[in-house]
Amino acid sequence: QVQLAESGGGSVQAGESLRLSCVASGYTPSRYCIGWFRQALGKKREDIGTREGVAMLDTDGSTTYADSVKGRFTISQDNAKTTLYLPMNTLKPEDTAIYFCTAKMYDCLSNSAHDFGIWGRGTQVTVSS
Repeated sequence: QVQLAESGGGSVQAGESLRLSCVASGYTPSRYCIGWFRQALGKKREDIGTREGVAMLDTDGSTTYADSVKGRFTISQDNAKTTLYLPMNTLKPEDTAIYFCTAKMYDCLSNSAHDFGIWGRGTQVTVSS
């Protein structure tokens, strides 16, 4: 059973950086798409449809990013492939959200949150101007 646990959120000023981490247990990199979604503050956590895909790491090692974060966020994994990272640079107030680590079996072709069945509890990122 795959379990995910995020950490690294916090409150920063615009232009600063944060690095999120996600420890994945029971996870086989060759069989799972894994990545990050975010949900704006004030949205109900159970309303998964309001979560936005941010960055994904596919089973073949390829990566995809939301247009809004390209060039600022980079998804990566440690050599043991047990921890997923999301360094976030040049943060903007619109990046404020709860960030969720998520995984699904097979590929990352879908960017719909409804297709991802494994979620961490989330970590909050707040960026003030």
